[in-house]
Amino acid sequence: MNCDLTRTVLHGYLDGELDATRSAEFERHLEGCRECATSLGSEESLRSSLQRSGLYENAPLGLRKKIRADLDAATSSNAAIRIPVWRWLAVAATILLVASVSWFAWPRRGVDSASATPFTVAEIIDAHVRSLQPGHLTDVASTDQHTVKPWFNGKLAFVPPVKDFADEGFPLVGGRLDVLGGQNVAALVYSRRKHIINVFVMPTKEPDTPIHLPGLRQGYQWRHWRRQGMEYCAVSDVSDSDLYELAQLIYQ
Repeated sequence: MNCDLTRTVLHGYLDGELDATRSAEFERHLEGCRECATSLGSEESLRSSLQRSGLYENAPLGLRKKIRADLDAATSSNAAIRIPVWRWLAVAATILLVASVSWFAWPRRGVDSASATPFTVAEIIDAHVRSLQPGHLTDVASTDQHTVKPWFNGKLAFVPPVKDFADEGFPLVGGRLDVLGGQNVAALVYSRRKHIINVFVMPTKEPDTPIHLPGLRQGYQWRHWRRQGMEYCAVSDVSDSDLYELAQLIYQ
């Protein structure tokens, strides 16, 4: 499958319209094509932003009255050509929806969605998968948070908060340096029933957010949030309930 063909099926894959064979073929291609993986990640990020933006708005009462008055005038002025009122209302609703989507989807300087991240979905999945290769998981392997946290001193412009949650079922495995969105980040590594969870941490000047809704692609879950000047993104193949539980522990 070449990239030109992939672009013709990307939206079908994103909307779940491909059959199992075609979806599997597309996912195999994604593993070796960063351009297509990045394109898919951008589409997923846009969809997620639109879903969380609360685009649906009721028209103000004054606007509804004006539209009805205009429709009454238009339909009464020409009895020979009568267009049902519901069609006019449908047109008006379509215009309002298109205007709303354009407003929220168009990039605007100085406006930041609470769920926006400085990295793409493809990047966090690539970083997670790369870490699972032999010798790439940790730069400092330790279950002691007092060993892992000081290790980052001098290696980054910040020191990430590090805690061990072994008593809650998420033992600390270690940490390492990684890169996301062109920035050096800390990667804290936890385990859950023999599954690896990467928690990427970087400083941010954006305000705190709650733990956002989960994302899922290629069998990997991720959760994103901001807390006390730090930006977090946890990614793994564990269940979302497990990932959310760890996110809550870190958030406290």
